[in-house]
Amino acid sequence: MSDIPAKARIVEVGPRDGLQNEKQVIETSVKIELVERLSNAGLSYIEAGSFVNPKWVPQMAGSEAIFEQVKRQEGVKYVALVPNMAGYERAISVQADEVSIFTAASESFNKKNINCSIDESIERFLPVIEAAKAANIPVRGYVSCIVGCPYEGHIEPSAVATVSKKLIDLGCYEISLGDTIGVGTPGSMNKMLDAVLDISPAEKLAVHCHDTYGQALANIYASLQRGVSIIDSSVVIQDDVACRWVDV
Repeated sequence: MSDIPAKARIVEVGPRDGLQNEKQVIETSVKIELVERLSNAGLSYIEAGSFVNPKWVPQMAGSEAIFEQVKRQEGVKYVALVPNMAGYERAISVQADEVSIFTAASESFNKKNINCSIDESIERFLPVIEAAKAANIPVRGYVSCIVGCPYEGHIEPSAVATVSKKLIDLGCYEISLGDTIGVGTPGSMNKMLDAVLDISPAEKLAVHCHDTYGQALANIYASLQRGVSIIDSSVVIQDDVACRWVDV
């Protein structure tokens, strides 16, 4: 185990990336309780909601109420995902501690997911970054489809590095590299990291490994071996017992 970092930082995204995929309607009061339980469990970074249009992501309706009503704990960051300046303004109006922005390494995925190209998505974030800098609000960046895309298949590592560098140059303090459809293997993760570590130190990178094909833990371990020690995670509920898994 000497080849991996002594410590890892957990970024909990369950109240956003986990719940947004649920089919049934989840009451806002339940989301608030979930966020409070996560903070009570000792997590120090919780992505509590998303200020996207609820018409497109119905489960994210009520994010304002979550930030307004949750019992905040000292030392815990309550973070919001924002798609554009309008989302940023909504997040700041309810005192989000930090915001996250998102794009993809796949043009097709971006167009299907947020109806714009990669470059257009970057343009949308320019005013968000400027406003956040002025308000001293940290901005985290997500890059989806780091090894595979449901529309394009294999994604070249160089494409991931290019998009990641754009977000870093824009002002993101940290980049979360997302295996959105869970097709990654330790081999493909290492090839991707070969490219991304050329443009960024490991300290500025996180991994977000979906467990679609049971490879999340192996992919996380491969990333830890490369010095990447920030791990996105999501809480899940099974048989009425709260449990955690690394990944969403």
